[in-house]
Amino acid sequence: MSQANKVNTDKLFEPFSVKSLHLKNKIVMAPMTRTFSPGGVPTADVAAYYRRRTEGDVGLIITEGTYISHKAANGYERVPAIHGEAALAGWKYVVDEVHAAGGKIVPQLWHVGSIRKEGIEPDKTVPGYSPSGLYKPSSKNGIAMTKADIDEVIASFAQAALDAKSVGFDGVEVHGAHGYLIDQFFWQGTNERTDEYGGSLENRTRFGVEIVKAIRAAVGEDFAIIFRFSQWKQQDYSARLCETPEQLETFLTLLSNAGVDVFHASTRRFWLNEFEGSDLNLAGWTKKLTNKPVITVGSVGLDGDFIGEGNSDLSGSSNPMGVDALMERLNKDEFDLVAVGRALLVDPQWVNKIRNNKLEDIKPFNKKALMTLS
Repeated sequence: MSQANKVNTDKLFEPFSVKSLHLKNKIVMAPMTRTFSPGGVPTADVAAYYRRRTEGDVGLIITEGTYISHKAANGYERVPAIHGEAALAGWKYVVDEVHAAGGKIVPQLWHVGSIRKEGIEPDKTVPGYSPSGLYKPSSKNGIAMTKADIDEVIASFAQAALDAKSVGFDGVEVHGAHGYLIDQFFWQGTNERTDEYGGSLENRTRFGVEIVKAIRAAVGEDFAIIFRFSQWKQQDYSARLCETPEQLETFLTLLSNAGVDVFHASTRRFWLNEFEGSDLNLAGWTKKLTNKPVITVGSVGLDGDFIGEGNSDLSGSSNPMGVDALMERLNKDEFDLVAVGRALLVDPQWVNKIRNNKLEDIKPFNKKALMTLS
């Protein structure tokens, strides 16, 4: 890239702080499932993987989804747990490695809901649990949760956050997106309940609100809580929780008042406007409506979308792109932090290459790169 065409990325490298999070820059590693944790225990390989990205100057690591202690929380083999002596010891080693490299790290607390199928560890006899026993509209999988089940899951999230704090994490992220359990309560397509957890948007948001309140009570006021949400679902990429800014304000205000410190607005393409008549993306609207710090995400640094409809893997090819459009939005304070996924997955030095305008040195995202990533 010629000197004349260099993009000013200074704002991306400014420090950022909120409560227990004190970051050297505004670049976040997005959570990405790896299945490298046999028996739910993160290994030295997991620690080395996150340390490499920290050494590449990532400001904040958000870990892959790590499942809470509820019996139906996990939906995949070899993903990490955030409970039990061995798993927590493994996470402590991960945290220590990231801190030793000068970084910050939070776990993503996860319950998959009706994504789970019988036959998945740790207890392969346990079915999926969800608000109404639905995987998507008119598609059954698993069982509908009782009030006792709801209380148990809320307590499990709170305990996971407390355990995360005890092993040295710098905050937590709650996974309330992508059609997993919390999002299944939010989404009318999977929530047909007639009690206080179903029906109106306020009622459908109640489960997420109670989880955040329970976490806040467990970890104290100064420990940062990030909340990830999305309009789209893996069951339906066109699904929307909120059709208008007014609905979005209702939804976000409930969660903000419950104790969320940072919102992580998950979109597939960060450059798309969320509502007609405004240039703001979902993160921009979230910041405008809550005045809370917000993370944007969605194909940052690549010229192509991530997995498409009907494509369940990440084998599609994408080429490196500059960050001109991203910086234009960031310089307008549309959002505060930028989460990067696939670009960092294949190139631990992505941050430094962007800082030094070495776009030509950034690795492309393709199947070959995935096979050799470390």
